[in-house]
Amino acid sequence: QVQLVESGGGLVQPGGSLRLSCAASGSINNINAMGWYRQAPGNQREKVATITIKSGITNYAESVKGRFTISRDNASNTVVHLQMNSLKPEDTAVYYCRASTGRIYWGQGTQVTVSS
Repeated sequence: QVQLVESGGGLVQPGGSLRLSCAASGSINNINAMGWYRQAPGNQREKVATITIKSGITNYAESVKGRFTISRDNASNTVVHLQMNSLKPEDTAVYYCRASTGRIYWGQGTQVTVSS
């Protein structure tokens, strides 16, 4: 079992920045990838960014490329961050951390609201 705890959401004005963090615990040695997904009201959950734990290979949704950066804590490899810059109102959503061991685990979600 893997437990995920997210932090860092909140309210920000358009053009602003936020940094989300996700800490994994439990069977962390089995985690091969982590990522961030988001779900806006009335929409399906969508991938934002992912990172492989061993090699650090990243992948981004087209809508966030150049604005968001996913990274992992080199010291622990079980903490993943999402740096979000140049935020837009359409980035408003609940952001979920996801971990994969072969099984998929989700965090509880953190609200990000971009509004003036």
